[in-house]
Amino acid sequence: MTEKTYLPGDPYTYPLILKKLLTTPLIYSPDREVVYRDQTRITYRKLNERVNRLANGLTRLGVNPGDVVAAFEFDSHRYLECFFAVPGMGATLQTVNWRLSPEQIVYTVNHAGAKVIIVNSFFLQLLQAIRDKLTSVQKVVLISDGAKSPETTLAIDAEYELLLAEAGSQYDFPDLDEKHTRHHLLHHRDHRQPQGGLFLAPSARAAHPRRHRCVGAYHTQCRCRSDDVYMPLTPMFHVHAWASPT
Repeated sequence: MTEKTYLPGDPYTYPLILKKLLTTPLIYSPDREVVYRDQTRITYRKLNERVNRLANGLTRLGVNPGDVVAAFEFDSHRYLECFFAVPGMGATLQTVNWRLSPEQIVYTVNHAGAKVIIVNSFFLQLLQAIRDKLTSVQKVVLISDGAKSPETTLAIDAEYELLLAEAGSQYDFPDLDEKHTRHHLLHHRDHRQPQGGLFLAPSARAAHPRRHRCVGAYHTQCRCRSDDVYMPLTPMFHVHAWASPT
């Protein structure tokens, strides 16, 4: 078998998919922490486990490759888990912009064809007001920050933390076609898209010191290093926070 010779500019055929990024911290910094406000601190090792559990839990709810999962959530560790679990299992994550009007949210969710909605209890009143207009949604997963689940007339099919607790800790993420849309409008890899794809966009942030001055592999005045802490302020529904979660 003849080994392929790569010329400058040729795309490398090694699959650049999200599960490759998910496992990297387990090698270099498994005990580094992901911090959500003053509420939660979890290590990358624990994050990996929770991503696997979420994928298993969503599978139990009937999410299949090609399905769309919508998320109404703040910039939390759970949103980060969705960023990896949903595209990683071959489904598509729709990051719902909850700052839109109810009519616009209805349009975007219906247009995306979301099958499952993951919603923070803070947005239950909003979701309750538009639920009967969401024609494709079959299941609702509730995220509750409080000890007691809020009262609602919505049919709740699962509670997020309980869903993870009852799911297996190992999920066999497939090697996907990296050029299929798996995350809103982004492929795993495709460099031709405006944001550069799910894999290449964060890689560009790490390597390009001029375009992304807050990070970069080259020495710059504002470069973040591997032992620094990055606090994303851009909402994850806004251009996916420019690939900062990955």
